[in-house]
Amino acid sequence: MRVRPVSVALLVEELADRLAKEPDRVRVAIDGAPAAGPAALADALVGPLRVRGRPAVRIATEDFLRPASVRLEFGRTNPDTFYTGWTDEAALRREVLDPAGPGGDGRIVTRFWDARRDRATREPYTELPPNAILLVSGSLLLGAGLPFDVSVHLEMSAAALARRTEPEWSWTLPAYARYAGEVGPAAFADVVVRVDDPRHPALVLDSD
Repeated sequence: MRVRPVSVALLVEELADRLAKEPDRVRVAIDGAPAAGPAALADALVGPLRVRGRPAVRIATEDFLRPASVRLEFGRTNPDTFYTGWTDEAALRREVLDPAGPGGDGRIVTRFWDARRDRATREPYTELPPNAILLVSGSLLLGAGLPFDVSVHLEMSAAALARRTEPEWSWTLPAYARYAGEVGPAAFADVVVRVDDPRHPALVLDSD
């Protein structure tokens, strides 16, 4: 395995260059635990992509959660439910990924569920341009069959993840360990970035 340390700014520019070369609409997963900063990376890509002539649209899986009655059925700190039952993957596919994909009509909902109020956002549909790049940030995104065109996985060691996870979310750590062991996203993601220290990322280049 070879890695190449990069600055955060260079990482953003290199990813923007790569994504801007993709044809048509592109559905991009930016996958990682919150401590790895997937939302921050997705946000940082918006401006550089637009400079390159590609409209960028942001989606966060926190806006596609299942209702609390389903999400919290087995308690508020159940790592197994967090792993399998928090994100409404069917809604994400139906309202975002399928319409944005080949043959889709390009009409998406950028926010589906208001978790704070525990009700649908009732947000109107957004029409995607034919060359839009959809940046979907969140955790546990890969390995479930969601139709992404490009996947970016932000990898952290178990020790770094435990150290950087907010104490009130430490109960989720077993879910991330299960994800790493059962899915192994670093083995198949299109881009893997090591972010044990998010200020000093390193691109994983290949494996022997």
